[in-house]
Amino acid sequence: MCGIVGYVGGRNAVPVLLEGLSRLEYRGYDSAGVAVLTSAGTQVFRKVGRVRDLEAALPRRLTGKTGIGHTRWAAHGPATEANAHPQTSEDGRITVVHNGIIDNAAALRDRLAAQGVSFTSETDTEIIAHLIARSAAPTLEAAVLEALSKINGTYAILVMDTGHPDRLVAARNGSPLILGIGDREMFLASDLSALVRHTTSVVHLDDGELATVTASQFRTFSREEDDTGKSPTSIDLDVLDADTDGHQHYMHKEILEQPSSIERMLRGRLDDRFGTARLDGLNLGPRELRGFRRVKILGCGSAYYVGQMGAAMIEELARIPADAEAASEFRYRNPIIEPDTLYVAVSQSGETADTAFAVREVKRKGGQVIGLVNVVGSTIARESDGGVYLHAGPEIAVASTKALTHMAIGFAMLALTLGRVRDLSIADGQRIIAGLRSLPAQIEEIISNEDAILKVAHNLAESPSLFFIGRVRAFPVAREEDEPEAIGPSQRSGTPGPRPGTRASRQRGDRRASGQGCSGRRCAMPGAGQHRGCAR
Repeated sequence: MCGIVGYVGGRNAVPVLLEGLSRLEYRGYDSAGVAVLTSAGTQVFRKVGRVRDLEAALPRRLTGKTGIGHTRWAAHGPATEANAHPQTSEDGRITVVHNGIIDNAAALRDRLAAQGVSFTSETDTEIIAHLIARSAAPTLEAAVLEALSKINGTYAILVMDTGHPDRLVAARNGSPLILGIGDREMFLASDLSALVRHTTSVVHLDDGELATVTASQFRTFSREEDDTGKSPTSIDLDVLDADTDGHQHYMHKEILEQPSSIERMLRGRLDDRFGTARLDGLNLGPRELRGFRRVKILGCGSAYYVGQMGAAMIEELARIPADAEAASEFRYRNPIIEPDTLYVAVSQSGETADTAFAVREVKRKGGQVIGLVNVVGSTIARESDGGVYLHAGPEIAVASTKALTHMAIGFAMLALTLGRVRDLSIADGQRIIAGLRSLPAQIEEIISNEDAILKVAHNLAESPSLFFIGRVRAFPVAREEDEPEAIGPSQRSGTPGPRPGTRASRQRGDRRASGQGCSGRRCAMPGAGQHRGCAR
């Protein structure tokens, strides 16, 4: 996923943009760029490669108080400077950064070309800039709305206009976008990690919502131009949480954080007296919980696999049917929503697009949906009827470690809660609580043998192939271990790799394990960090 950063305020925007982009590097990208409104107009700089390559190419005296930046993972067009963001209109007046996919890009491009527009890139983002620039609307906000009315697809966009140097206009539909509120300065980003050094006061835009942002104020509004009156909320996130904090890479840090993060997650949530869990965030009482006759779990990738583990635990402890389904399939098949089914949406970020769409489909048909999410204030957290926060802290490495563990524990607590309102005895509930409480010490003991584990990992990395086996709750774990094989070289150029378990994915896994790919410890591959095996 691409990364977005924006700034408007009293200081030089360039260091803010570069620092924010560097914090979004973990998302994977092939090019980066910034645009800054200077006294000489909009200055745009783009570079294939890392953020540090972009920084090295910038003029030393580049200054401006309004700017936008972007890290791109190629989708429309290959990784070239021409296709990198930001993209501009023909006259250079409008500059845009964009996350997402415009579904009708080809038709819009043909229409604009027929009107005489000359394109300088193969991106769908440039189309947005041209549409806004060619609008006859009286205000920048109205021009953005007119352009968006012609677009089908997903987007998070920031728009900068030389005619309005004091502001940025933002819009969201299907891709996350967050406002950061500072002291006479404003920040925008696609991820909280890009904001945490500057502010803990944020506004999450909803799908279909726009914002006008100046240094001193912001206004959020709908596509119908009605004020939505968003108020800032505080986030519990420290700068150190988004740093490697002396570790070799984020994955290493996050693996070692698990004992303390699990203790934090369990604190105050286990009731020894009644042998149950206290999950007040579900907003469901014992009678309502007992009324459910089925549980349907929805997630994507790692969240889907851990959902399979959760379904097995719920069936075992609560003795009601439970199953997990890939949210990407659920949202497209016109599902039957049953009133006595509890739907559970699982997502680390709370922004997984397919899972968020599945939540809306369930709610549209009158279903009850709760969320298991890690990010407070995220889309799925806001749109669910209740839920369980994972309290894992930021997970920046692409390969999920502590978040997956927290999801499994969240399902264990949900299964315990559902079981205790049915036939699970107090004694059995207390036994499960004792097991949950012992997890931090058990994990601590395992990771204390890091050197021995590393030696085994190096030996396995020399094998021509790996075959993971598991049963019942261990079967989804085996599938999760196989998942990195589905991310191959094609995804580094923006094309989806093969699905897990296919012959092509196994062949790519063989190449990766044979030493031509990532060992899982320190990646030596060209373009390291742009695939799942490497945490950086």
